[in-house]
Amino acid sequence: MSKNKGKKRDKNDYFTIAFYNLENLFDTQDDIHTRDDDFLPDSARRWTNKRYQKKIRKLGYTIAQIGVKSTKKLPVIVGLAEVENQTVVEDLLESKFLKEHNFDLVHYDSPDERGIDTALIFNKDHFQVTASEIYGIELYDEDGSRDHTRDILYVKGILHNEHIHILVNHWPSRRDGAEESENKRLTASNKLLEAIANIKSEDPEAKIIVMGDFNDDPKCKSIKQLVNNEDLYNPMESLISYFRGSTNHRSNWNLFDQILFSTNFFEYGPEKHSFSRANIFDKHFLKQFKGKYKGNPFRTYVGLKYKGGYSDHFPVYLLLKKG
Repeated sequence: MSKNKGKKRDKNDYFTIAFYNLENLFDTQDDIHTRDDDFLPDSARRWTNKRYQKKIRKLGYTIAQIGVKSTKKLPVIVGLAEVENQTVVEDLLESKFLKEHNFDLVHYDSPDERGIDTALIFNKDHFQVTASEIYGIELYDEDGSRDHTRDILYVKGILHNEHIHILVNHWPSRRDGAEESENKRLTASNKLLEAIANIKSEDPEAKIIVMGDFNDDPKCKSIKQLVNNEDLYNPMESLISYFRGSTNHRSNWNLFDQILFSTNFFEYGPEKHSFSRANIFDKHFLKQFKGKYKGNPFRTYVGLKYKGGYSDHFPVYLLLKKG
């Protein structure tokens, strides 16, 4: 019998990169500059401090579980969407299941009318930020008025002595219809292509990770052009099915939450990080456990009705192996 047969891999060599749309992580304070009135203690949703703290704790628990069985450690980098401000991200990092770990954050306020932003949290024991900036997306409605949306967050850093570039996205929604709003997501996709081109102009061999809630599936034009134009690989293409996705709308699964990466993550070598696999983190505790919507993400609210769940999205993640 071969000595190597049945040999277990060393989990210490694997690291988790994740993305999570937190579904309206608002604090309970009124921000006069944004439309956050739906998430205040005296609003119809009755968004109290008790409910806020419960959500923070649940989200922290979820993040602390992603990829742990495969790596024996918490994710080293997590992109976030739908956070109101830096304070809510700080509260998340100070919550029960994350506070003992050496996390830090990158956040910028975006011009979104509701005040929701993207952010990045990371474990400083593994990743050091060297630069960050935002890419604004100029959108206009049919009447010519400006439609403000979330910026693309760009973070450059060093993961275990290897330089990597991360772009966190939350593209315009389908609220007005998928086809009617498609051009707005294509505009966001074009801006992302511009950001990638800027990175490659300085470093043609740059290792790039693109993540976000794109409000489009892997097969959509806005995503396909990322793969075709910038040689990105999308491991999420094989994950979506009739029975599985990251969010569910009217009994149909979508995989709006995705992580793509430059194809040089397939290269193996000493001190290099290479792609191992990707998945949707859709454990049972994150799902509605009974009723008509059994199996769907266990949401915080359905309309104005408080449910006390986690988010209307499942996190997605990929595992990197360090050579």
